[in-house]
This record gives sequence, structure tokens and C-alpha cells, in this order.
Amino acid sequence: MTHIRRFAILALMFFTMLAVKGQVGESRSRLGVGVNGGMAFNTISFDPTIKQFQHKGLSFGLSMRYTCEKYFTTICALQAEINYTQLGWKEEILDAYGAELEDTYQRDMNYIQLPLLCRLGWGKESGGLQFFILLGPQFGYYISSSAKQSDIWTLNSEGHPNRPNNVYQQYDMKDPDNKFEYGLTGGLGLEFSTKHGQHIMVDGRYYYGLSDIFDNGKKDVFARSAHMTISARLTYLFDLFNK
Repeated sequence: MTHIRRFAILALMFFTMLAVKGQVGESRSRLGVGVNGGMAFNTISFDPTIKQFQHKGLSFGLSMRYTCEKYFTTICALQAEINYTQLGWKEEILDAYGAELEDTYQRDMNYIQLPLLCRLGWGKESGGLQFFILLGPQFGYYISSSAKQSDIWTLNSEGHPNRPNNVYQQYDMKDPDNKFEYGLTGGLGLEFSTKHGQHIMVDGRYYYGLSDIFDNGKKDVFARSAHMTISARLTYLFDLFNK
């Protein structure tokens, strides 16, 4: 899929979110702001493949939600966040014959992320529970990274790390070639709202990266290198206004 097609998908998602606001229903005008925090469980979709465990990192930031309409039983809102998230990958290292090695390697990568989400909910708007779904584009910008490597480092006869498919070049790629990344995210969650305009939400999400962190030309090592993230998040919002 070309970059133009990928951006077209993201644009379609964004305008779909805007179209929700334009449906005929019971008008709402409620703005909530607050904070969120949770865990991100990340892998990198490499081609050629690198076997991995899930990389665990923190994710926290600011949230804003504008509820614009109730369409039949569906409560429609737009939600935006700005988050600091620890991504990266942790290798499950095997040798060229598939045997486990004592070598260990983990790359920690820090990002500022901006999810722009369509939120559809069903249930109580205040004083009770609400089930909701989230869907939309997400953008990220790389800010820093670090690597953790074991003292033991098994080499082959040519003096290179002994790895399946002879893939070891990632160890010398300290910074991504592409600092800007984007993809699609979606999830499910529950919200408890009080009658005084306070909201506590818990949700789980999956992010599918459409962009590669390393260059993917014919002469480059990887044809694909995109983030894939499962996250769990707790959010607290309070209403600034509710008309």
C-alpha cells in the first residue's frame, strides 16, 4: 500500500468522524477534559521477521472529549488525546538453527502520540454505566530511544551475531529513519459517570501501524517495520460545560 493510499484511509476516517456530528438527532454540547494513563504492549512488524516478546511500556497524557449528539440510543462524541508512550521491541533470540540463546536485546523508543477518535456509546450519560467503542487515526512522533543488550553476544563464523535469516542489522540502527508515524487504532471500554459531570473510563485498544520506522527501499534491510500495540488505559474527565 502506497503512502498516498494510507493517507487517504486516514482522511476518510477523519471525515467519517465529522459526519457523525452532522447526523440528525438530539443535540448535545458537552466538553470534558482530563488525564489518562496505562500500559502499552508493543511489537514491531518486521519483514524479514524478528521473533519477539511483547515490549512493555508506560503511556500517559491529556484527554479531551466533545459530546455532540445522541442519535436514537447512540451517544456520539469526538475524543482527542496527547500522550507520551514508551514503545519498542524485545527480541526472543534464537540462533540460525532455531535454538534459544542466552543473548538478550531490547530497544526502548519514546513517542508523543495524538489519537483522533470517533466515540460511540450506549447507556447512561450521567449517574451510571456506559459501554463505548473508539475508532480513528493515530499519529506519533519519535523523541528518543535507548537499547539494553546482554554481555553475552553469540557470533557466527563470520563474526556477526548468530541469528535466523542472518538478520542482525537492526542492532546498528539506533534511531528510526522516519520519526513521524501513523496508523489506525480502535478499542472497547466502559465508563462510569456521576451526576456532577465526572467520568471514569477504562478501555482496551489495538493500534495497527501503517508507516515504517526504518526505510523500506529495495536496498534497505527491512521491507516493513511498523508498530503494533495493544494498550490498556484508565481515563478521568470532568465537564467544563454541558449544554
